[in-house]
Amino acid sequence: MSIQALDIINLRKSYGADLVLQDISVSLAEHEVKVLIGASGSGKSTLLRSINLLEGIDDGQILLHGQDITAVGVNADKVRAQIGSVFQSFNLFPHLNVLQNITLAPRKVHGVSKADAEANAMHLLERFGLADKARQYPDLLSGGQQQRVAILRAVITKPKVLLLDEVTSALDPILIAEVLSLISELKAEGMTMMIATHEMGFAKRVADQVLFLHQGRILESGTPAHILENPNSKELKDFLGALREAGRL
Repeated sequence: MSIQALDIINLRKSYGADLVLQDISVSLAEHEVKVLIGASGSGKSTLLRSINLLEGIDDGQILLHGQDITAVGVNADKVRAQIGSVFQSFNLFPHLNVLQNITLAPRKVHGVSKADAEANAMHLLERFGLADKARQYPDLLSGGQQQRVAILRAVITKPKVLLLDEVTSALDPILIAEVLSLISELKAEGMTMMIATHEMGFAKRVADQVLFLHQGRILESGTPAHILENPNSKELKDFLGALREAGRL
């Protein structure tokens, strides 16, 4: 039996009496893209942060290529070195230029030489139209450029899984298109991803499977066409209806 890139088994997470993830079970195959949708507070961000061990869990298991990364004694830093994560805020180091931001993890975490790290970084920047920004500092970049740099910083180490949490939420429509185009290219190249987003058109374009979370549970899952065009549950129908009213679907 082939090993999945990621296996989440009966995951539970609470904050005090508030149960935010309830028996979540989902697998992510290599080169697959799963998109998480749902209202704010449905558990999407907590799930992604749990996968990257930024949140402790109460019960269940998370397996990364068959290794239980939630087991007692697991080195969280070594796990995170295998998982790329990009969040709503860009989190670029303001005192480092673009090239330095992108090469920091390969050099400090993965032991890549400065020359090789910079060559790899410039290759990425050239491919995605950012080579002219290599020596600029983050505060001179647009929001879309900063977020694209943050994504390239995450993928340069060739992570086993890339987690993207509402990476367009702070951007205006033109900048959103820049970021979504980059993510679409990563999908075309076979990057394994789990993405939380409110951009339904993007979800329809890149997702192999869409998961609808409601109150910490996966209520529905299926192809983008099934989930977005033929919802079964009242909760999903209401969620999509609210997006339609807001002009976001």
